[in-house]
Amino acid sequence: MMTDETKVDPAESPDESTSCESTPPDKKRRLCCGLSTRILLIGLMLGVLVGIGGFTFNYAEGLSYLSTDPKACVNCHIMQPQYDSWQKASHHGSAVCVDCHLPQDFIGKYLAKAENGYHHSKGFTFQDFHEPIMINEKNAQILQDNCIRCHQDMVGEMTSVTNPNPESVRCVHCHQTVGHGEPVGLGGPDLGEAAELKGLKK
Repeated sequence: MMTDETKVDPAESPDESTSCESTPPDKKRRLCCGLSTRILLIGLMLGVLVGIGGFTFNYAEGLSYLSTDPKACVNCHIMQPQYDSWQKASHHGSAVCVDCHLPQDFIGKYLAKAENGYHHSKGFTFQDFHEPIMINEKNAQILQDNCIRCHQDMVGEMTSVTNPNPESVRCVHCHQTVGHGEPVGLGGPDLGEAAELKGLKK
C-alpha cells in the first residue's frame, strides 16, 4: 500500500543536535561572545609582544648591528674602553671589529652575531658578565682564524713548518696589543669594597 510519506534515510537527514538552525539563540550568542573574547585576547597579547619587541629593538639600535660600523659595539657603554683602545692600537687603520671578531662567511658571520648578541644582552640585562669582559674560547678561535687568514703570506710557512700545531700558541699570545693596545684601563675584577679597603691599608 502506497502512502504520501517518503521514507528518509537517517544517514542523510541533518543531525538536529549539530544543525545551526537548531541551536538556541542564547547559545549562539554565548558562542560568538566567547570566540570574540578569545580572538581579542590573542590579538592583545600579540600586540603587546610586538610593541615591546619593537621598542626594545629600536631602543637598542638593533639595525646598527647589521652593519660593520665599530660604533655599533659601543651601543653598550661597557664596551667603550675596548673601542677607545682600538682607536689607538696599530690595527685601527686596517681592521674594524668584525674583521677580527666574526667569521668571514655570510652564514657564520650572522650566526656569531646572533649568538654574541644573545649572550651580551643577557649579561648586560642581568649584570652577570665577567669584569673586565673576557673573550670566550669559541670567539678566541674565530680571532685566531682571522689572524692567520689576514696574515697568511707572513705566517703560512711559520704555522706549517716551524710549528706543526698552530693552535699550540695563538697569535695574541705574543701580539696582544695589536687590537686594543696595552691592557690598561680596561677594568679589573670586582673584589668588593672590603677587599679594596684592605688593599689600601697595606
